[in-house]
Amino acid sequence: MARKGAPAKGGKDRTRGREEHEPFAAPVDSGRAELIPDRERPDGWTLLLDGAPQSHVDLGDPAHLSFAYQRRLGHVIDLAAPPLQPLHVLHLGGGAFTLARYAAATRPRSTQQIVEIDAALVRLVRERLPLDPQARVRVRSVDAREGLAKLPDGWADLVVADVFSGARTPAHLTSAEFLTDVRRVLKPSGQYAANLADGPPLAHLRGQIATAAAVFPELALAADPVVWRGRRFGNAVLLASALPLPVAEFTRRVASDPHPGRVEHGRALRDFTGGAAVVTDAAAKPSPAPPPSVFEDL
Repeated sequence: MARKGAPAKGGKDRTRGREEHEPFAAPVDSGRAELIPDRERPDGWTLLLDGAPQSHVDLGDPAHLSFAYQRRLGHVIDLAAPPLQPLHVLHLGGGAFTLARYAAATRPRSTQQIVEIDAALVRLVRERLPLDPQARVRVRSVDAREGLAKLPDGWADLVVADVFSGARTPAHLTSAEFLTDVRRVLKPSGQYAANLADGPPLAHLRGQIATAAAVFPELALAADPVVWRGRRFGNAVLLASALPLPVAEFTRRVASDPHPGRVEHGRALRDFTGGAAVVTDAAAKPSPAPPPSVFEDL
């Protein structure tokens, strides 16, 4: 859920998604998918599921990230290792494969796995918005926790969670048990990044920070100032690791974005939770549904 460069590699197969640059809609397993052409970028498309924007992708420039939360996750990918160093990345939630395309473009030879439960959506994206055939990206159509459980210990440099059923994160992907398995899959120096969505009074967001803090000693959270103040519904990017995070550079990049955000960490972030309880599988709930007005300007 969310708010030109040189042609990409891959030959003419990469142009199939723009043969007819017109809106396209089709049923998928999770509802109705729509691909809306970007009026400002000839190779750009926005994916919507049941009217909720999920991803934006530019086939001609996969390093372009349009949505604010995707830019912040792009910063996480940039800062996860020295430039151009390949990574092992697990993406929980596929959408239009935007972040996998970004990592493949900015970190060639990275090994990536996408876990996306909606097999019909995966087929649609592969057909209409094909991946660069040189990208080392595997896609598995299973539930996110099932796919996570199949990965070996210490496989991933980075786990990115961007999972929404419609516009809500499923309950079983909000718990301490889920995050414990994420930490198992990460290398000792690995990082976990999650796209979270919440609005006033930010109870879900506070609970997610408290839950992550029970599993990971190092946390940072990036969000728009109006979201921090609890004035509107929006996205926040949570970053977690067992080792110190590149907070200073992450903060600088988030503050320099076209839609500047604010990063909190350490004591200020712990205080923000306000004593929220750790979420367990037994008590987990989906993230709150956004009001319809959230999507009016997207």
